[in-house]
Amino acid sequence: MTLILTRSDVLTLLSRLGDDVEAAVERAHRDLALGEAVLPAPPSMTAPGSDGAFLAMTAASGPDRLASVKLLADLPGNRERGLPVQRSAVLAVSTDTGACEALVDGAAVTRARTAAATAVATRALARTDARVLGLVGTGPLAHAHAHAVLPTRDFDEVVLWGRTAEHARALADRITGELGTKARVLTSVRAVVEACDVLCTLTPGREPVVHGAWLRPGQHVNAVGAPPRPDHRELDSEAVARCRVVVDSSATARAKSGDLLVPLAEGAVTEDVFALELGAVLASLAPGRTSDAEITLFDSVGIGLQDLTVTRLLVDRARRDGIGTVIDLAS
Repeated sequence: MTLILTRSDVLTLLSRLGDDVEAAVERAHRDLALGEAVLPAPPSMTAPGSDGAFLAMTAASGPDRLASVKLLADLPGNRERGLPVQRSAVLAVSTDTGACEALVDGAAVTRARTAAATAVATRALARTDARVLGLVGTGPLAHAHAHAVLPTRDFDEVVLWGRTAEHARALADRITGELGTKARVLTSVRAVVEACDVLCTLTPGREPVVHGAWLRPGQHVNAVGAPPRPDHRELDSEAVARCRVVVDSSATARAKSGDLLVPLAEGAVTEDVFALELGAVLASLAPGRTSDAEITLFDSVGIGLQDLTVTRLLVDRARRDGIGTVIDLAS
C-alpha cells in the first residue's frame, strides 16, 4: 500500500519529529561516506520552449531500506505568475520488495532537510566560540535556518538583511519572539557578513551577493540559496578561493554548484574544491576545520539522500499516527 502525504500532512509530521530530522540527515551523510548509501549525480532536463530545469534527484539507502527520486522543477517564469519557482514531489519505494511506499509533496521536506543539513555542517565546522549568526535572505528558508542553526552554538544575536526592509523587520521580530534571541536588521549584505561569525546565504542567487574581500578569518559560511544550476551562485570567486570548502556530495557539486563551477572555470580554484564531503568529516575520515583562523564553507546544493532519509521519518511517523491517505496503486 502507498502512503500519500500532502504538504499539510508533512508540516504536521515535522512539528512532531523535532530534532529527529537533523539526526537523520547527519546519519545519512555518514552513511554516504561509509558506503551504506548510493547517490548518483542528478540528471537535468530542459523542456522545449521552457526556461525551466527538471532534476531527478535519486538515492538509495541500506539503513533506511528505501530508494527514492525527488523530481524538482525549477521554473523562474513562475515568479511572474505568482507561483512558487521551485516545486517537487518525492516517490519512495522499498528496497526489500520494490513496493511503492510513499508519494510526498516535496516543499516542506526540502526546507526541513536543507536547514537540518546546514545545522549539521555548522556543528561540524564553525568555531565553538561563534556568537553572531548572519542571515542573508528573509524567506521561509531563512526562518527555518534560524530555528535549525541557533541551537548549534551559544549565539548572542542574529543579524540579517533582505531586499525588502519590511520582510526583514518581520523576520527579526519573529526570531526574537519565537526563539528569544536578539535579532536586528542591517543595511547591507556586507554589513551582515562583516558582523557575523556564522553566515547563511539564502537567496535565489544568479550573481554573487557575497564578496571574498568582506570575509574575515575564523568565519563559517553556509552557501544554501542558489538554485542547482552551474551558472547560479551567491559567492564570488574570491570568497570561495579563501575558504576550506566542504560539499554535500562531490558528484552533485560537480554537476550543479555554480558557486564552485564558476570559480573553477575562472581558474580561482582547482578540482580539489569538490573533494571534501560533509559525510567524511562526520565519519572522522577527514578533518573539517583545521585552525581557528580558517574560513570554512559548506556548499549546500541539496541531495536526494537528504530527501530520502526525511521521507523515511515521515512515513514511519505517519503510519504510527494515522496521518495521510493510503491507496493501492496496484489495484
